[in-house]
Amino acid sequence: MNTPICDFVRAYAARDPVRLHMPGHKGVGALGVEALDVTEVAGADVLYAPRGVIAESEANAAALYGSARTVYSAEGSSLCIRAMGCLARLWAKTTGRAPRVLAGRNAHKTFLSAAALLDLDVDWLYGESVLSCHIDADALERRLAAERPAAVYVTSPDYLGNRLDLAALSAVCRRHGALLLVDNAHGAYLKFMSTSMHPLDLGADLCCDSAHKTLPVLTGGAYLHIAKPAPKELLDAADRAMALFASTSPSYLILQSLDAANAALADGFSEKVMSTASRVAALRKALSADGWETAGDEPLKLTLRPKARGYTGSELMARLAERGVVAEFADPDHVVLMFSPAVPDGAYDALLAALRGAAPRAPL
Repeated sequence: MNTPICDFVRAYAARDPVRLHMPGHKGVGALGVEALDVTEVAGADVLYAPRGVIAESEANAAALYGSARTVYSAEGSSLCIRAMGCLARLWAKTTGRAPRVLAGRNAHKTFLSAAALLDLDVDWLYGESVLSCHIDADALERRLAAERPAAVYVTSPDYLGNRLDLAALSAVCRRHGALLLVDNAHGAYLKFMSTSMHPLDLGADLCCDSAHKTLPVLTGGAYLHIAKPAPKELLDAADRAMALFASTSPSYLILQSLDAANAALADGFSEKVMSTASRVAALRKALSADGWETAGDEPLKLTLRPKARGYTGSELMARLAERGVVAEFADPDHVVLMFSPAVPDGAYDALLAALRGAAPRAPL
């Protein structure tokens, strides 16, 4: 798969032009990447009015994910979440419904600010905690019949690695004419499992993926996906919805990273994901045999519940860090560890050794 953004920027840097445009480093600086850090010069295209290299690269990403349209974000899934809120409000206006969204209460805080900015009314679906929110299809059916919101917003997988039955939820939403919006920030790789677990393949109309969380992409790189069966009005308004909240100075380093990832994803990435998932499953089995409790069913995420071993999550995270293993997240009840094909082979043994070095204590 070609990489049009990367090719353009590299060719531009190789010409070594006199840079009388932004940014101020003029291609030279202490980081060593400044020559590739450009702005929207002629030929570089415009992110939210793409006609050239960005449009070509986004089309590559859409082909990989099977979407009607995939739009790049250089500002993470946070930007995509705001855009999904904007598109939900557009759908409400188009269908004559109230600007109301039924949302899982474990929604990312960006969803809350988006609802405030867009004057979206939110009715909550509650779960067991602010990190996890199991949503039952039958319960959703009853809520949709009674409330008729324009959209349903859910998070799957959630921060602890729990996945919802999106196929069942999407079927309910279709029956009631409500859009299904999915925060898939942690699951960009799910498309590349042997059988896709990605929201687009399970019936979502819109979803966001934080490419940088699990793919070989720089921090801030993300996708807004629009499904092929989604209403055409959403497709036509996607760029406007993103531009409403986006910076007019997107990072071309991040855009190049998203562009380069397309080539990586098209070249045997599924096999690498499945190999990594197998290693994580083996690690989970070994830890369970040692007496560690785990949570969640996401293939590339391992969530420990260490209180059964006598440790709080925060305490265990600190012990791991002392042994050179840096976790993603901890709270009193959990430690979250995120894997990808880029994790080196020795890391699995290092983690196992570090956890085995935490002798069991009286349960908390």
